Amino acid sequence: MNVLITDPIEQVCSDILAKEGIQVDAKPGLPPDEIKKVIGGYDALIVRSGTKVTADIIAEAKSMKVIGRAGAGVDNIDVSAATRKGIVVMNTPGGNTVSTAEHTMALMLSLARNIPQSFHDLQNGKWERKKYMGAELFGKTLGVIGLGKVGREVAFRAKAFGMSVIGYDPLLAADAASNLGLELVSVDDLILRSDFITVHTPLTEETRAILGERAFSICKQGVRVINCARGGIVDEEALLKALESGKVAGAALDVFIKEPPGDNPLFKHPKVIATPHLGASTEEAQEKVAKQIGEQLVDFFKGRGIAGAVNIIDYQTAVSDELRAYLVLAEKIGSLHAQLISGKVKSISASYRGALLQNSSALISTAVLKGMLDRLMYEPVNFVNAPVLAKEMGIEISEKKEHDGEHYPRLLSIEVQTDREQRSISGTVFGEKEMRIVGIDQFHFEIVPEGRLLFYSNIDRPGMLAAVGGILASAKINIAGVSLGRSAPGDKAITIMSIDNEIPEPVLKEISKVEGVFEVKSIKL
Repeated sequence: MNVLITDPIEQVCSDILAKEGIQVDAKPGLPPDEIKKVIGGYDALIVRSGTKVTADIIAEAKSMKVIGRAGAGVDNIDVSAATRKGIVVMNTPGGNTVSTAEHTMALMLSLARNIPQSFHDLQNGKWERKKYMGAELFGKTLGVIGLGKVGREVAFRAKAFGMSVIGYDPLLAADAASNLGLELVSVDDLILRSDFITVHTPLTEETRAILGERAFSICKQGVRVINCARGGIVDEEALLKALESGKVAGAALDVFIKEPPGDNPLFKHPKVIATPHLGASTEEAQEKVAKQIGEQLVDFFKGRGIAGAVNIIDYQTAVSDELRAYLVLAEKIGSLHAQLISGKVKSISASYRGALLQNSSALISTAVLKGMLDRLMYEPVNFVNAPVLAKEMGIEISEKKEHDGEHYPRLLSIEVQTDREQRSISGTVFGEKEMRIVGIDQFHFEIVPEGRLLFYSNIDRPGMLAAVGGILASAKINIAGVSLGRSAPGDKAITIMSIDNEIPEPVLKEISKVEGVFEVKSIKL
């Protein structure tokens, strides 16, 4: 086996591979055109964030079996193209947990004590002690949005500074939070009570601009904001306005919507400190991920298991088109649940109808968890860690087998119980690949689970569809299909539209103002 490395990776990675008789060619900085010329002769590729592993590069990878990312994300890898070619894509989740948590604390302290600004003045010969009056962390309330591995490490360190820590996480159970010494609150309560707010979530439709105009309108006067997670979780325009008004006393940013950020107006504000995405940039973290990816590739080639794989579902089930379709469907049902539910997930109940589903129930349940947790968690979720993460979150999982049904000989039904509500979604596959959602709660219809969907509940009466359709038409958003479900004439109904474009937030708000329309949500599958 031979491996190509195209980004700077610590030597320990090559040493681990070479010790097992694997040939390693380290060519950091190799241009994309050169990668395409040579990639056909390699069994594996290892990258960090510098190399963009595009579909064009993957198309030339004639012998490629695995692509390894020495880091947490895989944003720079075309995972779909790799999956279609039967290539495993793996990353190293958790390797930079401590470094990111420590960087968060470093920014929080620097922000509280004006360290970068005061040092800059010293360099320019100024001595202005009164200008840089700071604030103590002791006794302050820290709000942590996202209590995955990094969020918990930050909370642990903040408590050592004497801070009172509150947290918001849609998955973490109250008992699990209590064991960590944390108080779980709603996101609004967190924003209202916190002196410092730090975010540690993935960037999803649900978390995008979670700290935006509305959040800054209800937050404490003089709150300080830290973002070492993903650009876009904090609305940069809204943050700048809140800084200029004085509502936000300061912001510390390691990530940005556009990277490199260029001439970002936030950098000109005296209450902003920033670093160029350094959360994982420590010698220890890079050593960890280099060692981890090297060990993962060795285990893969020696047949000892596949760790850290983000597309293992398709790889493991390539021999069965029927089962693969249900696994993909299960992921989509999990993702749909994550985008529809409100409150903290307490339990998941899966019902299986048909021998194919019943004989593969454990794998299908894991696919549901992967689809759900991938939408809700900061750290990467895959088939290896999804059950472990669910257990850590205190989510109870149960399975049951159903007898043959009248309408669907094979049916997958997933019921999710939160602390606020209970929802059920059912799906099936027609033929080998035609996936359909056939039920949501008590409503029955057929939906193709792909692309962008507009979901809303409404009172079943004339004119509702026309009113919503008119708003979309005015916004130049095309409707590709409509599915309707109702319990009884004049009663509650659910409408799901397949649409061609992303729906801007103002349009969603306008739809929610239509009399008789409620629970408006934009879904992406």
